[in-house]
This record gives sequence, C-alpha cells and structure tokens, in this order.
Amino acid sequence: MVLAAGMLGCAVELRPEAALVPFVDAHVHLNDERMQLEMMQRCGAMRAVVFWGRKSDNESIADAVRRHPELFIAFASISPERTAYRKAWDMHDTALLRTLDELLASGRFKGIGEISVAHFPSAGFSETDYDPTGPMMDGILTLARQYRVPVMVHVELTRLKELSGLLEKFHDVPVIWAHGGYTPLFIARRMLERHPNLYYELSARTWPRHPRSPDYTILRDGKTVWPEWLQLIESKADRFIVGTDASHRSRESELMKCDSVQTSLRHLSPVTQDRVARTNLLRLVEPQR
Repeated sequence: MVLAAGMLGCAVELRPEAALVPFVDAHVHLNDERMQLEMMQRCGAMRAVVFWGRKSDNESIADAVRRHPELFIAFASISPERTAYRKAWDMHDTALLRTLDELLASGRFKGIGEISVAHFPSAGFSETDYDPTGPMMDGILTLARQYRVPVMVHVELTRLKELSGLLEKFHDVPVIWAHGGYTPLFIARRMLERHPNLYYELSARTWPRHPRSPDYTILRDGKTVWPEWLQLIESKADRFIVGTDASHRSRESELMKCDSVQTSLRHLSPVTQDRVARTNLLRLVEPQR
C-alpha cells in the first residue's frame, strides 16, 4: 500500500503491480475517439472531460458525447489558438461570445474550456497572450456564471496578476487552472489560499518530464512526488483535480500520461485520493448529484 496521509516526510516508492486507481480525466483533447476509449479502459479512467484539439471541434465533441454519454463530459471552447477565433480575440470582438452562448444554451456542454488565454509557444502551437481581465474573458466568465458551469483556463505566470483579478471579480464561478499554470509550489499555495473558487488541475504536472521544462513536473525522480507537493495536496484536498492532457499523437505518449496519473494518485491518502481522482471534478460538472 501507499504511505498514509500524515507520513509525508519522505517520498514513496510504489509496487509496480499496484491496482489501478479509478479516476475522472479532467483534460482530454479528443482527436482520436477510438484511442481515447482504449486508453480509458487500460488506464482506469471512468470518465473524461473532452474538448477540441487539432483534429476536432465543438460539434465533433458534442457528437462523441452523444455516442458515449456515460464516458465523456463535453466542454465548449472559443479558445484563441484556433485561427477562426484568434481575429476576434485580437480585435476584442465580443460577438464571438454569442457562439459560446448558443453552445451552452444547447445543454450539450457541462463546462467551458480549455481557454488558452495566455499560453507560451510550443511544438505546433503559436503563442497566445491576452489579458485575462479583458472583454473576452469577462464575457466568458459571465456566461459561466449564467449557466452555472466551470471554466478551464490556461494562464501562464506572466499573467498571474490579471488571473487573480479575474478570480476576484468572478468569485462565485469555479475556475479550473489548466496544469496549475505550471507554477512553483509557493505560488500554487498562495493562489489556492487567496482564491477559494480556483481549482488546481494537475495534467502534465505528473509526467516524468515535460517537453517545455523539467521544472514543470511535481515528481522528484519521475516516479515519486515531492513531499512538499504531497503536503500541499493533502492540505487542500478539495481543490486539486487530475488529468492526462491527452492529445492522441501516439499510444506510447498516452500510456505514459495515464501511468503518470496513476503513479501520482497512489501517493495520496485514501480520502484525498478519492477527491483528487474523481469527486472534486464531478462536483463541478454535475453539481446536482
């Protein structure tokens, strides 16, 4: 078994034969439906929040959920990395918000995101850098409040002050911080303490190594979570959720992501494990249950 909650003074080595921890994947770019279903079955994912990626759009996401309503939870996105939407973001053209309003009004979507309002450039991804307190994000959070759904945002450290302003203005709207903004430990703690509506999502943070920076992982050696991160997660057990950041470029990469989630979850105490793995996220997307 894994280490108990209070025993966080040292990292934990896990047996390779440890059983899969059931979890709800908070972060999937649904580019290959068949591969996603295969990975979920192999890796212990009961359900998954899905949104568009390089080979999908809002309509294809909604269609996938219609085919697999027991497995997929759809989020709608008007994120600026999509060419069709970037011009509107550049011009602060809030007419784009009508598209999001219509999507949410359809009842097919349980949340908004991923919205890459401030995202550093990476392979196949052009930089986005928009003000989180600007008119587009203001409108997105206003719609989230109206429809009572969470918003997943990707905001880097360069826009931390503005993100705080957004969270304060919309203090009643749950905001999921994709990858936790890749923040260091002390900023993660500070943001969680200041903003009770912020949920820290761990996709890509659990990978043994991130292609952009080795500092992004919360693992000490690729397989053991740093004790200080364990302590923070245990102390804020109702504010963390976990995801894979699946994009379906290869089965090898998706298996790595799933394995890394399992490795991280097995370090947590039973109560915290259940909250981070599934309960926290399900309460956001299905508050009536």
